[in-house]
Amino acid sequence: MTTATAPTTALSPTLRQLWRRARWFLFAVVLLLLAGLLIGGLTSGPSYPALDPRSADPDGARATAQLLRHQGVTVDTATTAAQLGGGTGSDTVLVPLPDLLDPDQLLDLMAAGHRRLVLVSPGDATLAVLAPDLRTAGTADQPLSTASASTPPDCTLPEAEVAGSAQLGGLLYTFGGGATACYPRDGHPALVSTTNQAGTQVIVVGSGRFLTNQSLAQDGNAALALGLLGSQPHLTWYAPDYDALPAAPAQPKSFTELIPAGWSWAALQLAVAAVLAALWRARRLGPVVSEELPVVVRATETTEGRARLYQRAKARGRAADALRRATRHRLAAVLAVPLTAGEPEATALLAALADRLPDRPGPGAPQALLYGAPPTDDAALLRLADDLDALERQVRQP
Repeated sequence: MTTATAPTTALSPTLRQLWRRARWFLFAVVLLLLAGLLIGGLTSGPSYPALDPRSADPDGARATAQLLRHQGVTVDTATTAAQLGGGTGSDTVLVPLPDLLDPDQLLDLMAAGHRRLVLVSPGDATLAVLAPDLRTAGTADQPLSTASASTPPDCTLPEAEVAGSAQLGGLLYTFGGGATACYPRDGHPALVSTTNQAGTQVIVVGSGRFLTNQSLAQDGNAALALGLLGSQPHLTWYAPDYDALPAAPAQPKSFTELIPAGWSWAALQLAVAAVLAALWRARRLGPVVSEELPVVVRATETTEGRARLYQRAKARGRAADALRRATRHRLAAVLAVPLTAGEPEATALLAALADRLPDRPGPGAPQALLYGAPPTDDAALLRLADDLDALERQVRQP
């Protein structure tokens, strides 16, 4: 007799089942990897700062450089300050951030013999070397500045007259005699042309926005760029690696300047939240509600408890004063002696007692009982209490 064997069932999943379960997760991982590679490939190209002639970014200036080359101007890019020297007297040098040059480099630039220098947003330190008759408007700590906007030239500079209105702004300047001021904003020019002591024409512009790719086609920006940078056959465009330049020494900051701007808004929001929470949790007091005490304490128990406290503290004087004061108040009520400042007058009370009880001489006299010295021991305190009680009974029942 043969016995049938039950078929066995595999408990571990097969490769097909594993693939069905994990295929969507694998697909998501592959998609994320491809997206990362794509983003990395798109952003792995060279990055340039603003106003760089090699940059096609909105704030770059490749369009201006290409336009100048189409006009026959040779455009070279200088990445170091040493490449700015050796002028031929027939070239133009554009320096977007001249304040990054040290004083020696500024002196070398002035002595190089260039025909024209175009400086973008120079400060007072740079102007003192390259254009001594110009200064930034405003104060040294806070120069006057404004946003770039379409502005008419309002001057006789040929390049500005040909260009017409252009996007000028940024730093504003003051000038001395012999300078030509153009594109006034808030009463101060945003473009000034002057000639320094080396015979070089220095053109100062408060902002280089009109040179950027995104603004070149607006107003007369392209014409102004060609006029300022294309008047000579050769243009040297200073475009260093600004990250590699030595940083200026940091000025010490106050405690409030070290606090991030977002923290002040957070503190304000927390203060408003605290005020709202206080208003929400506030309770308005209603009328006084009288409640019965849960336990009624008899007067004798209260008297005994206070007496024990006096006894424990050995406060015989305070106990005697309490007894005498209570007796005086009760006697004053019986003898119709008025209270003055919450206490019957001693002379009037004693006189009334003398009229009611004429025969009370010695230690048992009302004056000794009501206004005498404090007792010296517990026995004297008990005698005083008994004598006061006897005095009050005699007064009430003469």
